[in-house]
Amino acid sequence: MSTETPARLAVRKTYKLFIGGAFPRSESGRSYQVHSASGELLANAALASRKDVRDAVKAARAAVAKWSGATAYNRGQILYRVAEMLEGRRDQFVAEVKAAEGGSRKDAGLVVDAAIDRWVWYAGWADKIAQVHGGANPVAGPYFNLSAPEPTGVVGVVAPAESSLLGLVSVIAPAIVGGNTVVVIASETRPLPAVSLAEVLATSDLPGGVVNVLTGKVSEMGPWLAAHMDVNAVDLAGVTDTTLAVELEVAAAENLKRVIRPSSPDWTADPGVSRMLAMLEIKTVWHPKGV
Repeated sequence: MSTETPARLAVRKTYKLFIGGAFPRSESGRSYQVHSASGELLANAALASRKDVRDAVKAARAAVAKWSGATAYNRGQILYRVAEMLEGRRDQFVAEVKAAEGGSRKDAGLVVDAAIDRWVWYAGWADKIAQVHGGANPVAGPYFNLSAPEPTGVVGVVAPAESSLLGLVSVIAPAIVGGNTVVVIASETRPLPAVSLAEVLATSDLPGGVVNVLTGKVSEMGPWLAAHMDVNAVDLAGVTDTTLAVELEVAAAENLKRVIRPSSPDWTADPGVSRMLAMLEIKTVWHPKGV
C-alpha cells in the first residue's frame, strides 16, 4: 500500500468586484488570470464591463450625502479604524505586494508599513482640513465672509500599477477624507492588494458605496468612467498610455470634470496636501453681522 501523500490541485480564487459595499460578479461574466511578478498564476479577477462602471458610479453617488454629511471627526475615526484593520492583515498584504511587485519580503513589508502610515496620516487630516484651508476673510462692510472646503462629489480613480498598495492608498485616501466617494479602477496586472483592501473596507465602518473597486482593463472602463456625467473629478494616476490619457481628458471635459494627471509620481515621497485639496471646492458665504 502506497504511503505517498497524493498531490493536491491548487484551488485558485476568482475574485469579484466591490460595488456599493457588496461583492457582485461582473455583469459580463468574464474573468482573467492574475500572475505574480515571476509568472506564477495567483488567482482570477473579474473583468468589469461598461455596465459595472455605471453600477459603481450609481453606488458612489448614492453614498455621497451620508459620507459628506458625516462630521469630519467621524470620518477620521472611520478611516483610522480602516488603518487598524490593515495592520491586522499586514502579513496578507506583505505576501500580495511581494507576489505582485517582486523583491524581498522585507521590502514588501516596508511598502505595506508605509501604506498603513499614509492611511493614518490622511485620517488625521479629516478634522483639520477646514481649519487649515478655510476660515474667515477680511471684508469691507458689516458682513461675515467665511470660506470652507467642500467635497467635489464622485471621483473616478485609475490606480497606479507600479505601486499596487502604497500608490493605491495614496489615491483613495486623499479623495475620501474630505467627503468624496470614489470609483477605483484597480491595476490590471496587480489587482490583488486592491481586492484585499476592498475586503477590509467591507468589514469596517465605512458606509457602502464610499469606495467601489473595479478590476479589468483601463482601456475598456476608463473612457466610460471619464465620460460619465455623474462623475465630478478623475484622477488618472495609473494611466501610462499617453494616447489613452488624452482621450480620457477629452471625455472628462464634457461636464468640466476636475482632472489630475500626475507625471511619474514618486509614491514613496511625502504626499503633501495637493491631491487632497484638488478634490475639494472652496466655497465662500456672506452673512450680515446684524446690529
